[in-house]
Amino acid sequence: MAKSRSLPEDRLWAQYRELGWLEAPPVELAIVLEELGYVADPTPFLASATWFAPLAGRLPEGAGTAVCDGTGRFVLDADRADEVALVTGDGVVVVNGADLAAKRVDVFDPTLHVAHVEAQDLVAGVPDLALMGLAVTAVGSCRRILDLVVEHVKQRVQFGVPIGSFQAVKHKAADMYVAIERARALAYFSALTIAEDDAGRGRAALMAKAAAGECQRVVFAHGLQLFGAMGFTWENEVQVHLKRAKACDLL
Repeated sequence: MAKSRSLPEDRLWAQYRELGWLEAPPVELAIVLEELGYVADPTPFLASATWFAPLAGRLPEGAGTAVCDGTGRFVLDADRADEVALVTGDGVVVVNGADLAAKRVDVFDPTLHVAHVEAQDLVAGVPDLALMGLAVTAVGSCRRILDLVVEHVKQRVQFGVPIGSFQAVKHKAADMYVAIERARALAYFSALTIAEDDAGRGRAALMAKAAAGECQRVVFAHGLQLFGAMGFTWENEVQVHLKRAKACDLL
């Protein structure tokens, strides 16, 4: 990921498909998604692997997404999917993306594609894999924020010493680390329960979702504060990952 993150989106997507990452079982998929979160991946991998595939029972022809919240609002990658899986009252219906009315909406993370979809008879039915995928992606983003923060506080000098030597800064960084490790453990526990088709997989997915949400709140607040005014600038990489972590929680 570190070597290829600067490639155009279409080349990245082709590379992921070539490597067979879309076919990874749950635990291995979680490993991939965490690293994709770490680099704020712009491709439709998350929606295709964790929303479309578990609902349609197969991989999409190209890129795919799923409409599973019952409203058709804020659907990840719906505006550029080749196939869309709709959860309806009669079950899952797969339609061509070109045949579906999907309008992209502006969100604070400019690398994300989010759209409103117009479709009839939608019902709610979110796959456990989708919740796990969003959770572990958020964990990856939060890991990157912490790494950037630690690098910054080691270099930023105030009162003649690196600010990382101050106790208050150390405590905030430690809180970020603990929140990340807790969320990471629950995300992988969720992946394991899905892999084993355990009876508790639904609850495990909800636990992973909740822990990731709490994690990004801690990491977002402390990460932004420890960067100071620099954290607000678009020239600074940290804002990319702050936005991605927040978007994962809202999705």
